[in-house]
Amino acid sequence: MMLRSKQTGRLAGSVALLLMFALTISCTGFFQNPTVSSLVIDPPNPTVSVGGSPLQLTAAGTDSNGNSITLKAGTSCSGTTVCWSTSDPTVATLSTGGLLTPVAAGTSTITAASGTASATTTATVTLANVTSVVLGPNGITSFSLPASSIATGNDCLTATATAGGQQINVTASVTWQTGTPGIVTVQNGIDPMCVQSSTATGPTTVFAQYVSGTTTITSNSVTVTVQ
Repeated sequence: MMLRSKQTGRLAGSVALLLMFALTISCTGFFQNPTVSSLVIDPPNPTVSVGGSPLQLTAAGTDSNGNSITLKAGTSCSGTTVCWSTSDPTVATLSTGGLLTPVAAGTSTITAASGTASATTTATVTLANVTSVVLGPNGITSFSLPASSIATGNDCLTATATAGGQQINVTASVTWQTGTPGIVTVQNGIDPMCVQSSTATGPTTVFAQYVSGTTTITSNSVTVTVQ
């Protein structure tokens, strides 16, 4: 009778130890938090306007099996925590929670990161209530350019927007266009913008377009003659 009691006690003790072992494993890492393997920022390539409302960005995460992971915002950038950053806070700022606030016209690279996974997108900040865009420098209206060359000095163009009674340089934010294709090549995102001529000769026009809210503002034109 006493032997049976001892055996029963030993069995109960063994079961208790197994239960404690299972509980320890479950609490210390057998069920690990999922690891983020990829991120997607929404909305992609957002556009906001100076003086307008901030825009909430979100990041969707998946694990290595393609399963969705619920993320939380923070500063640790690890586990299931996603952190946000902006390459140019003078253009746009980001809160810890991913709230994008416009500061000045331009573009900034937005990054969401969690562990070794990251995603980027480009935020564009525009001016609201732009009334005009004027090309410069110094009221330029035309210039000549040899074939197969690049404009220099005062022949390189700038764009100035008028918004709320203020003049603001938007050279790197406009979309440059040409009237006759194949004579000169324009570049976006640089300041100043120096056209490059081809081997074809003749006149063409160069102008800029700026998107302000839902309105596209077109500048005056500059005539470029390739000789």
